[in-house]
Amino acid sequence: MTTHPAPRRPKKILLVSAHPEPRSLNASLSAFAAGHLRAAGHEVSVSDLYAMKWKAVVDADDFPGRDPARRLNVLDDSQRATLDGTLSPDVAAEQEKVRRADAVILQFPLWWFSVPAILKGWIDRVFTAGFAYGPAVPPPYGDGPLAGRRALLSVTYGARESAFSERGIHGRLADVLHPVQHGLFWFTGMTPLDPFAVHGSLDVPPERYARITEAYARRLDGLFTDAPVPFRSLTGGDYDHAMRLVPGTEPPGTTGLDLHTHPRT
Repeated sequence: MTTHPAPRRPKKILLVSAHPEPRSLNASLSAFAAGHLRAAGHEVSVSDLYAMKWKAVVDADDFPGRDPARRLNVLDDSQRATLDGTLSPDVAAEQEKVRRADAVILQFPLWWFSVPAILKGWIDRVFTAGFAYGPAVPPPYGDGPLAGRRALLSVTYGARESAFSERGIHGRLADVLHPVQHGLFWFTGMTPLDPFAVHGSLDVPPERYARITEAYARRLDGLFTDAPVPFRSLTGGDYDHAMRLVPGTEPPGTTGLDLHTHPRT
């Protein structure tokens, strides 16, 4: 493992891991990341969702202080419980981890073009109204309540790399991950980095794993210095009052999700 001098100010990093097998590639990458970051002097908290037996569904139990005679309204009840401090203890504990973190890393396998259900459930339950979005917090897409935090996806998938490319049958990996990168991280104000991705994850012999961890170490070393994905801010003048991109803002020929990023320099 590469060694590094201790950072000027140790950072707090939350690593959320989502794989049911503790001997999996994802579990190994989680352990590697935690060890590498700690060796660099950072403080790392790990939420291993399967080991925690994380409840993956939002329901009335998340808001134990609500009036059971009322119809459940997830947005209103989650915001009320968040602001009143009456969320279920497991959700409140994860929110505190996010609140304390300078960076959040999500480690997961790509299942059916998305995150595993248990990780989606962590997102659904933890990023409540009043905590991650809502009328009482800063506007979304760049200025949200979780601004100032870096965010990295570390994802594995079994397909070949070319299948998730511009002309690949699955589409670009950046487009597949857009709901998390843009719709979760950027929406709440976090600053997303380009994902770290491992293709062909069904066959990773030791020599290839060594190359993967070398590459991952470089990405982890740049967690607070690498250039982020240049998403456009909602308050930067690029969007009108209907939240549509102002015509002519994008370079000629730009289409699709690329409309919502500034050209890379």
